[in-house]
Amino acid sequence: MLLHSADRDISEDAVSSVLTAAGVESDGGRVKALVASLASVDIEEAMATAVAAPAVSAAPSAASGGAPSEAAPAEEEAEEEAEDDAGGFEGLGSLFG
Repeated sequence: MLLHSADRDISEDAVSSVLTAAGVESDGGRVKALVASLASVDIEEAMATAVAAPAVSAAPSAASGGAPSEAAPAEEEAEEEAEDDAGGFEGLGSLFG
């Protein structure tokens, strides 16, 4: 997002430079995989979608005493929609350990 915001190309060298500047030791293979996975992602759209995505809690609230509520099916549907909207980001978390 930093490179995108600065209108820079998202390349292996650029990502490695950002990681080095942040004091993070980077793995060349992971950087290469990250750049390759981001090639097909519309970052502007992904950021807008992430901001608009609702936060859904999987744990039942303490106020309901742990009993299932009427909102439970709506929460499950929201989780399913969030999973469907993940798009090209499914494996990105594994790149950062």
